[in-house]
Amino acid sequence: MLLTVLAGLIVAIFFVPFGKTFKSGLSIVLTALPIGIFSYYLTHLPSISLGKEIFQSTSWVPSLGINLDFRLDGLSLLFALLISGIGIAVYFYARTYLKGHAYFDRFFAYLSLFMAAMLGMVLADNILLLFIFWELTSISSFFLIGFNNTSPDSRKSALTALSVTGLGGFFLLAGLILLGDVAGTYNISALIHARGLIVNHGQYPLILTLLFIGAFTKSAQFPFHFWLPGAMKAPTPVSAYLHSATMVKAGIYLLARFNPILGGTNAWSYTLMIVGGFTMLYAAIHALLRTDLKSILAYSTISALGILTFLIGLGTADAIIAASVFILVHALYKASLFLITGIIDHAAHTRDISLLSGLRKVLLPVAIAGFLAACSSAGLPFTFGFIGKDLIYEATLHANSSWKLGLTTLAVLTNICLVAAGFMAGIKPFTGSLPIHYQTIRLPYISMWLPPLTLAVLGVLFGLMPDTVGNLFAEKAVLAMLGTETKLNLKIWHGFNTVLLLSLLTIVTGAVLYRFNKPIKGKTLWLLKFKNFSPEFIFKKITVTVFKFSEWYTQKFHNGYLRSYHLQIILFAEALLAYKLWLSGPIDINFYGLAMLSVYEVAIAILLIGALIIILTTRTRLTAVVSMSVIGYCICLMFVFYSAPDLAMTQFTIDTLTTVLFVLVLYKLPPFLNLGTKKERYRDMAIALGFGLILCMVALQVHHEPIETATSDFYGDYAYTEAKGKNVVNVILVDFRGMDTLFETVALSIAAIGVYNLLRLRLKPTEKE
Repeated sequence: MLLTVLAGLIVAIFFVPFGKTFKSGLSIVLTALPIGIFSYYLTHLPSISLGKEIFQSTSWVPSLGINLDFRLDGLSLLFALLISGIGIAVYFYARTYLKGHAYFDRFFAYLSLFMAAMLGMVLADNILLLFIFWELTSISSFFLIGFNNTSPDSRKSALTALSVTGLGGFFLLAGLILLGDVAGTYNISALIHARGLIVNHGQYPLILTLLFIGAFTKSAQFPFHFWLPGAMKAPTPVSAYLHSATMVKAGIYLLARFNPILGGTNAWSYTLMIVGGFTMLYAAIHALLRTDLKSILAYSTISALGILTFLIGLGTADAIIAASVFILVHALYKASLFLITGIIDHAAHTRDISLLSGLRKVLLPVAIAGFLAACSSAGLPFTFGFIGKDLIYEATLHANSSWKLGLTTLAVLTNICLVAAGFMAGIKPFTGSLPIHYQTIRLPYISMWLPPLTLAVLGVLFGLMPDTVGNLFAEKAVLAMLGTETKLNLKIWHGFNTVLLLSLLTIVTGAVLYRFNKPIKGKTLWLLKFKNFSPEFIFKKITVTVFKFSEWYTQKFHNGYLRSYHLQIILFAEALLAYKLWLSGPIDINFYGLAMLSVYEVAIAILLIGALIIILTTRTRLTAVVSMSVIGYCICLMFVFYSAPDLAMTQFTIDTLTTVLFVLVLYKLPPFLNLGTKKERYRDMAIALGFGLILCMVALQVHHEPIETATSDFYGDYAYTEAKGKNVVNVILVDFRGMDTLFETVALSIAAIGVYNLLRLRLKPTEKE
């Protein structure tokens, strides 16, 4: 499993030096990655379908509780096959769709990175590892959505998607850490056994809230749904891959994976049912008001994700079975419809269904694929969509709730709208007469129309053998989502019953709605009247407010003046220390217990005061620097007197080097020193005196605290035996506090790179302005 994840990462890196090679006929080699991954996981299908689980663990950062723990069970296998299987279709399709594109190699690098991230996320058995891959999907999808980087709309859509999903990721991280802290483990398999402890813990509501925000943002649930239609600015292969089978289902996967851990409570069930129920109907209605093919598919995708969220919230065995089957149903027909949309856009140069008709005469295989995908979307008999829709109705009718009538009505209304939307996307462009200006359209390469046709045909084939498909793909996924063994009984014909009547009602009403729902742009313009109340508008207003606050904060506290930074740091330190002293109560200091001052201490103090007076009165920079060095050397002498020669040498070295650097820099500056206005000088004097007084009080109080040597003894005892170093201070910096030193080194390296780039910067005369 680790190798399949690394394969995508390695291929993505491989594209950096060798990507140009694949712009030629060698692009067919690119499909080897998803084919190999799909074949590998397909070999595990028989064993997983028999109830086995495969674990793989590799030590990574055990001190932080992060290991490369992977688990292959029914749920992760279902998603792994979807990720790699849909990936095969997208890879074949994209190599022709983007043929000749300047960033052809870059696209497949991003796509491979995204595939690896999704595989890592669904296979992870460690919640922190899951989060790492979760964020990697957001980053890689940002590059894919903004692939057409010359388009302002694409860049804006990518930033919006990253902002929303990144915000959700922040809350998710907090929730996962809190969950691991409560349960005492970060292993997902072990969390299941700690369910009772988690659900009854006082932090359970907070964990749920944080987890829900992460899942809802990624899976475009209301009110976080608006980023998904905007992401349709991405190339069609991206829309087909990310927004049908993979990325948008990451949140669904998260909810499904944690259902046996956190589910079963009223907070879990009602939240998911309300959010999912509202989302699925709201988005389904919106799909009918659009004329752009991608917008129709985007809103129908949001609706489908709402259905999945709703079913997981319902939580019964029937609902979980329906969710597991619908995941596969939706992936097949929605990926096919997206790929078909790309072909239409590629050929007709428009996605407006009010302008499209009769394309079956020039794109017959594509029309067949669209018809089959639309039938599966509508849930017509003998398609897999028919099975999925029946299961949804069974779940609502058999719900253990007095609301079953209302839930069923909600599901029926949603599916009626989705039937019409599916016909609009899959049938409308191909029916009617062919306009004259479309008669020159030619069928594209087989590598473009064969993938959507294959997916659409699979939607029919799976519908003809539902029991076999259910036993292979869905049954063990239900086990992972529900936590108990459940037998699926998927059949084409269950006789005349309520579910069949509801299905027929849905199909007939949806077809009638499609017939009378005229695709006109006036509907979209009508929606603009409510723009100021939309979640997108509110999010933008919040974003503008944050930007304004950030601008004010930057100008106020990060104005580029070193004196201002020093002032803020010292004021903060004063406030913190003063608050701590105030909490500790009155300070009891025995002045008689202090040692008498020696002659050399008095002499050094006089030197310090003299140098300080010169610094405050001189108006020459060089004199001030020299006086500062005198203070530094006096401190060196203090270290020597108090038996700290190593500190003295360090202080001497730093002070000498700093003085030399100051002199070299000041050589190029004006000789006079600006000490500011009188008001500023008095302010600085008051702050400095306050800081010195507080430090004096802290030092006196520390002097009378009981001496604790446990920490110093630990370093002294283990510095040589554990870290193999005789200099305790060096060992502390390099080994015991190695992580701090590592980050400091990274920060200095980044700063050095920035300085180097600034030195090499060559601006044109126009750019200097």
